[in-house]
Amino acid sequence: MTTPTPPALLIAGHGTRDDAGAEAFRDFVRRLGRRRPDLAVAGGFIELSPPPLGEAVTELVERGVRRFAAVPLMLVSAGHAKGDIPAALAREKARHPGISYTYGRPLGPHPALLRVLERRLEEALAGTGEDRSDVTVLLVGRGSTDPDANAEVFKAARLLWEGRGLANVETAFVSLAAPDVPSGLHRCARLGARRIVVLPYFLFTGVLPDRVKQQARDWAAAHPGLDVRTADVIGPEPELLDLVLERYEEAVEGDLRMNCDACVYRIALPGFEDKVGLPQQPHFHPDDDGHHGHGHGHSHGHHHHGEHSHSHAH
Repeated sequence: MTTPTPPALLIAGHGTRDDAGAEAFRDFVRRLGRRRPDLAVAGGFIELSPPPLGEAVTELVERGVRRFAAVPLMLVSAGHAKGDIPAALAREKARHPGISYTYGRPLGPHPALLRVLERRLEEALAGTGEDRSDVTVLLVGRGSTDPDANAEVFKAARLLWEGRGLANVETAFVSLAAPDVPSGLHRCARLGARRIVVLPYFLFTGVLPDRVKQQARDWAAAHPGLDVRTADVIGPEPELLDLVLERYEEAVEGDLRMNCDACVYRIALPGFEDKVGLPQQPHFHPDDDGHHGHGHGHSHGHHHHGEHSHSHAH
C-alpha cells in the first residue's frame, strides 16, 4: 500500500532590506527541508526580499505539489499574518487551479521560544554570577498598528518573567507603537533597575533588530551608572525548527485555534471601532527601509476544513 504524500510546507516571511536577515530566512527554509526530507519545503517573502511568496508557490507547483500548509514565520499575528499572507495565498490559488492549502498560525508566544529567549538572556549575562534577582529585562518587539499584536508581546514578556527569578520584564517596541526603546529603558531605570538586558523579540537579524541594539547602546552611553547589555535575536535554533513543524502539523490536522478574541477587524476595541467590518486604511512602516502601503478588508468567518477564512479587498 502506497503511503500518501504529505502536504508540502510553505514558509511565509515578512521580508527585510538587510541581506543577512533575508539570507537567514532562506537558510532556515533549507534547514527545515533537511529536518523533514519527506516534505516538499519552500519559502518566500511578502515584501522587500527575494524570493516573493508567489514564486515559492510556483516552485512547489512545478515540483508536482497540489496541497500545502502555509506557516507564517512571524512571532505575532498583525496585518501581514491576518491580511497580506491570506490575500497572497488566495491570489496563488486563483493562479494555479487545482491547488489547495491550509493556513497555520503565527509562532508565539510559545514555551519553546521563551526557552530560547532565556538562553539569549543568559548569554548576555555571562560571567556576572548566578543571581538574577536584580536583573530587569526589556523585551523589544517589532511594533504594530494592531493592538492585538502589541498585546501578544506584552504576554510574552509576562510569560518570560514568570518563575525565572528576574526583578522585572518590561516591554517596548522599535516601530509603530509605544513605548519606544529609550522610553522603555527610562521606565526600567525609574523602577530601580541596576542591571538591564535589552532582549530583541525577533527571529533573525535585520534593520530593526540592529536599530534596537544601536538605541540601547546610545541610551547606555548617556546613563553610565547602569549596566545595560543587549542580547541576540532568537535565531535558527532547534526549538524554532520544531515549532514551525508543530504549526505545520496543526494546519494539516485543522487544529488552528486562531486568536480572534481581540482582533480589531472583528471586535470593537476602544479607539479602533472604525475598523470593524471596514477596510483597513493603507499604511506604511515609517521606520522600515522601503515604504509600502496596504489596503486590507478583513471580515472573520468560520474556519472551513482548516483554512483560515478572511475576505480581503486589496
